[in-house]
Amino acid sequence: MATRIITSRHVFDGLGDRTRPAAVVVDGDRIVAVVDPGHAHLYRDASTEVEDWGDAFVCAGLHDAHQHVFHSALYPSALAMEYCGTSEADCAARMYEFAKDRPWGMWALSHGWRDMLWDPPIAPTRLSLDAYFPTTPAAMYSGDSHTLWLNTCAMRELGITEETEPPAGGSFDRDENGRLTGVLREGAGMYYVARVLESLPKEQLRQVFRDWLAELNRRGVTSVCDMGLSAIPGCDAVLDDVWSDLDAAGELTVRGHLFPTLPLDGDLSRIERLQSELTGPMLRAPGVKQFFDGVSSAHTAWLLEPYANPRFPGDCGHPAIPAEQMRSIVLKAAEAGIAVRIHTIGDAAVHEGISIFEEAKERFGAPAQGRNCLEHIENLERGDVARMRDAGIVASVQPQHIVIDVTQPVRDLGEERASFMWPFRTYLDDGVPMAFGTDAPCVPCDPAAIVHDAVTRRDASGEPAGGWLPEQRVSAAEAVRALTLGGAVAVGREHELGTLERGRLADLVVIDRNPLSDNPDALHDARVLATYVGGRKVFDGV
Repeated sequence: MATRIITSRHVFDGLGDRTRPAAVVVDGDRIVAVVDPGHAHLYRDASTEVEDWGDAFVCAGLHDAHQHVFHSALYPSALAMEYCGTSEADCAARMYEFAKDRPWGMWALSHGWRDMLWDPPIAPTRLSLDAYFPTTPAAMYSGDSHTLWLNTCAMRELGITEETEPPAGGSFDRDENGRLTGVLREGAGMYYVARVLESLPKEQLRQVFRDWLAELNRRGVTSVCDMGLSAIPGCDAVLDDVWSDLDAAGELTVRGHLFPTLPLDGDLSRIERLQSELTGPMLRAPGVKQFFDGVSSAHTAWLLEPYANPRFPGDCGHPAIPAEQMRSIVLKAAEAGIAVRIHTIGDAAVHEGISIFEEAKERFGAPAQGRNCLEHIENLERGDVARMRDAGIVASVQPQHIVIDVTQPVRDLGEERASFMWPFRTYLDDGVPMAFGTDAPCVPCDPAAIVHDAVTRRDASGEPAGGWLPEQRVSAAEAVRALTLGGAVAVGREHELGTLERGRLADLVVIDRNPLSDNPDALHDARVLATYVGGRKVFDGV
């Protein structure tokens, strides 16, 4: 007999495009049947827990296919501040209010500033932080997690001098006199922010994780891909030891799928160790991640043709590492059967990334677990979509990125390139699987916003009217599928997760409104009523 039966008039099993009245029958951690509610009594005895959710929407648990878990957990915690601000001065002043009463010597930490949204939209310097923090180290990570802003005290703590060389794939900003400004970009920022955070006590880290996992359950998330945030091994913020501690203690309420950094020398010892150790239902390490470029707003995304607003003649951005080096390390991973996920935002990075994966497939076949993925893919050549399909590549994309600033693509890329960006409809029509995620903390972990933004291509205020590139909209059913089954495909667990079928793990979420029939704008007010992981209720919002 069943241990739990969950019924609703609107169950979305993920196999079609509609909901139906159904009873999801669970025994232990697995779904044993999905039947007409009138047949549920056949699986029930006195010990069976039955929950009827009426008209609420029930679907497979949500899978955030691209999240930086440690940073997402840290910045909403008491240890750090999340703030975008309206200007450099505003951010510095707010940081002071947040950190002024902290113990002496404790770092002042924040995340979220975006100078492209400031007035004026110019890069900050250490001088504004020095005015508030002459003796306290302050580190402020940008909203896109590609730039670190430090004060002089922080630079001194980290050993950064005028003679220090930036790490591979990174750079230091300098003023008109050639002196360091305190702004560290790409690999340099990622490396040094890891240096800042590695000093936090381990028990504090575990508690930050526990709190964040509970918050993810509150949002209906049952699985997550924890993605390396640095191009430098050991500084990628994938804290596999913390994940393993919580798993061993039975404290994981979200299935973790770890993607640490693929080392530039091709050393696979870490991922091979993790894959041999992490084989349970709650924690896996399906593959590795590496960065091919940066972001177009900072002109660090790698383009085939120069930016529309070049900062110097021939400004095409640049690869984070040479293309031949990326090819070498990805092929080494492919030979070992290890999946790779490559950060590719500019069309040159996407094009070259596809070429590498094409060669990997031809020479070594598919990865042993998980799928090769391109991450973000903001702009690309139209002909590269079919190449992605043929190479078996998953498009791991984040719908919330679309509406951060819809004026930015035309400004940086020009009208023609900006007319084909985040092409979700084209992916589906051409047979490219999509996995939706958030890229938190770069944007909030808000699954309702993921579905809304993919369906409407408008922000929460309704702009732009009619949606940005509305021909690339997808249906609500397709968006929910990309947010459930899509992540399962990316990690190679589509036989266990992502749909409500017999034999699948019993990960479910109950939501108070139906995204398939309600006005999409109403999703911003959607409320999760319950979340189940392996048949166990891990969040009760009633």
